[in-house]
Amino acid sequence: MARPTKKKRICTLPRVREFIPGDNSTDMPEVLMPLEEYETVRLMDYNGLTQQECSQQMNVARTTVQALYSAARKRMAACLVEGRPLKIVGGEYALCKEEIPCCHAHRNNHQCPFTRKGSINMKLAVTYSDGQIFQHFGKTSEFKIYDIEDNKVISSQVVGTNGQGHGALAGILQGYHIDTLICGGIGGGAQNALANAGIRLYGGVQGSADEAVEALLAGRLSYDPAVHCDHHGHGSGHTCGDHGCH
Repeated sequence: MARPTKKKRICTLPRVREFIPGDNSTDMPEVLMPLEEYETVRLMDYNGLTQQECSQQMNVARTTVQALYSAARKRMAACLVEGRPLKIVGGEYALCKEEIPCCHAHRNNHQCPFTRKGSINMKLAVTYSDGQIFQHFGKTSEFKIYDIEDNKVISSQVVGTNGQGHGALAGILQGYHIDTLICGGIGGGAQNALANAGIRLYGGVQGSADEAVEALLAGRLSYDPAVHCDHHGHGSGHTCGDHGCH
């Protein structure tokens, strides 16, 4: 008897299930993406989870997540290169129950999508100014760095950036072995530099740096997974919080 296929847990159904090229072409064959493949893209590319976190969220092995994610990216590439319509439909999945924290978090103001269980160890940095999260990553003059073991902050220090900005800041963070960053507004280039450095990003966060770290460890940090800030053309006094860039 064949072994039954294990259903992948997904948090929520997509808001839009069908995408058609801008020229309204309908003669090209559709690309069909199963819902569990869509979920890996949402969790990792949109919400910034690692493959391990994604596998725990979906209740499957990490190798399964790798295969699903690779297949999803190939389907999206075919749509972009060949101009084919994309439809998200079907699959072997089960919607997670309302009592699971990720469901509530995803549907309410983009709170942290993954409530961590067990021991958390990380080296975390926050763009910093006078106790607050500095709102322009590329112009931050300081980071506050936190060493976290067993879900607790065991030490912290404030370090300067030596006047360096934008792309160079990812290198500074790498030098301190940072794996997670909390910040306010941040541009696309800097996001790519952080991703290439393997640094997880929680952007669009405001308020106290220490309180944001506590919220992250508690699994209730409110952040913007699609944060973007483009400062070209703004005056020197502009900050990301001035008009909602966060």
